Amino acid sequence: MTVSLDRQFFFGTVQHALFNGSLAPAQIEGMNAILDYWDANLATADRRWLAYILATAFHETAYTMQPVRETLATSDSRAVEILETAFASGRLSWVKSPYWRPDEDGKCWLGRGLVQLTHKRNYEAMSEVTGIDLVAHPDRAMEMTPAVTILIEGMLCGSFTSHRLCDHLNEEKEDWVNARRIVNGTDRAEKLAEYGRAFLTAIRPEHCSSSGC
Repeated sequence: MTVSLDRQFFFGTVQHALFNGSLAPAQIEGMNAILDYWDANLATADRRWLAYILATAFHETAYTMQPVRETLATSDSRAVEILETAFASGRLSWVKSPYWRPDEDGKCWLGRGLVQLTHKRNYEAMSEVTGIDLVAHPDRAMEMTPAVTILIEGMLCGSFTSHRLCDHLNEEKEDWVNARRIVNGTDRAEKLAEYGRAFLTAIRPEHCSSSGC
């Protein structure tokens, strides 16, 4: 039996566990958008997946729960400046090819959205998933509806790195740390695991039985 998520309990729990005791309207809006998509399309799926999806958005958006541009810059040009400076100083040592530099059409394939979609090939792939031409209009990845779809469907299907939620959170294992490989290797993996467990506590209250949550 599917039991609807108790959103009052959820927001009350995450407010104190993850948001320093207060939630801004934009943070609530972003989490509601994710929860609405889940309820409409994945209500019977493993709730640990939802917890890790929320944890990913929490981290990738710098806790805003709103679709953002990489570096939180207000324009592509400013984001490119910030990324170039960081790259030149060696603070992006894992980057082999500066993906943010404008291509021949002047478009930047830097991170956008709730999960920081990068590289043209990923914008192409997510165009099929969202039904929006993100190659022609990459900034549309920062609209809430496509951003939620990209976040959730990408993590479910292994669109970003080939790792999927079901590879790390399933009936046989619960590997919160390596679940980070779904999006970005092992970068901040322990911290993301901590966030995921905190969200799960809010999603599945301890007093609920396993059959009812």
